[in-house]
Amino acid sequence: MLMAITVAISLLAWQKPAWLDAMTMSPYRINKKQEYWRFLTSGFIHADFTHLFFNLFSFYFFGTQLEYIFSIIFPGNGGYVYVVFYLLAILVADLPTYFKQRNNSYFNSLGASGAVSAVIFAGIMFFPTEKIYLFGVLGIPGFIYAGLFTWYSIAMDRKGRDYVNHSAHLYGGLFGVLFITLTRPSTWIEFIQQIMAMLG
Repeated sequence: MLMAITVAISLLAWQKPAWLDAMTMSPYRINKKQEYWRFLTSGFIHADFTHLFFNLFSFYFFGTQLEYIFSIIFPGNGGYVYVVFYLLAILVADLPTYFKQRNNSYFNSLGASGAVSAVIFAGIMFFPTEKIYLFGVLGIPGFIYAGLFTWYSIAMDRKGRDYVNHSAHLYGGLFGVLFITLTRPSTWIEFIQQIMAMLG
């Protein structure tokens, strides 16, 4: 459902530039004009087909697995919790960007990357030793990928030389870990046990 909505809204926004502009994450407009809906709508639009494809590709493979886990952890409410988790991830991932860029009228961002990062990191909490394949070739355990991804996001955010909102990726991932920690703390015990078993 989330994928279908994201595709539909992205396709419509590409046809209507005014819609795309009105839904983009603009910290300045949120701050000056109280256009708070942008916190959520920005997670359902994308810059182009490639941007949309790679976000939804990652979301499908990690999200399907995580949705199944939520159905076990929250019997009868797993689907609802999953949707709330995803929407909160979009919001939380953009909050640091908002506070940093709220007086910058030139800054804009869009895409579901922050929420997708939350889904990936939440999934890694349950399966830390499963391999994640970079570029479909290099497979590395999830917990190592999470560490490298965090380091990369921090480094690139500090440089600020490209047009990618690395801050949203970072805080989206951290939100995924925090959500699992608060809703099922015992996951950390299993997380460590799986890593120790792999190393042992």
